[in-house]
Amino acid sequence: MPDVMSSSRLIGVGVGPGDPELVTVKGVNALRAADVVVVPVMDSGERGRAEATVLHYVGQEKVVRVVFALNERSDRGRREAAWDAAGDAVAELLRGHGVVAFATIGDPNVYSTFTYLAQTLVELVPGLVVETVPGITAMQDLAARSGAVLTEGTEPLTLVPVTAGAEVLKEALSGPGTVVAYKFGRQAGAVVEALREAGRVDDAVWGSALGLAEESIRPAAELDGSALPYLSTLIAPPRRDGGRGGKL
Repeated sequence: MPDVMSSSRLIGVGVGPGDPELVTVKGVNALRAADVVVVPVMDSGERGRAEATVLHYVGQEKVVRVVFALNERSDRGRREAAWDAAGDAVAELLRGHGVVAFATIGDPNVYSTFTYLAQTLVELVPGLVVETVPGITAMQDLAARSGAVLTEGTEPLTLVPVTAGAEVLKEALSGPGTVVAYKFGRQAGAVVEALREAGRVDDAVWGSALGLAEESIRPAAELDGSALPYLSTLIAPPRRDGGRGGKL
């Protein structure tokens, strides 16, 4: 058994939005070098997107599913209990293995489950070393697949989650630069309305399940307000009337 005081490492590995070809070489190496690869799921029988991606590079025998309350926002007590249970499960894995990788969709430092897990484990496992391997984000993948340009010249880029309501999106759309919205599927109607109010709907693009068989990429103007998949991504560029280099 390794000395957890000096040798335990927890590595958050970003595995991208779903297309296994978008895992970086460093990410693949980290997954293969780890003793165990943890994948977050909402229930123990589910195969989530992170696990499906990981299995392109490591065997099932190396993967451990850990249940997280990924979508629990209303019951804080239930959410905290789930976090504690998940932390205990991964801490136990760290006590038996020197290196544990945690696979997260997208990037481990961008709205990731890994952040909360690492905060918990630093308190549970003395001497724990925490590292991250960056991953391709959904906004980068959607930009590549749709032809949308995220930024030009001096334009800012604003990324907002719409899980708490569309007001944060409305505020962002009133400013300059491109606005990217994550996790807005359940509030698709309010999002389309906000785009129309801001005069940004014509150039905006929406996507979900990027790189997967059920991939959908559409102009935001075609959305009718019906609910969309939870992990939906929106890119709303600003008006660019200055021609080539006009934003420099």
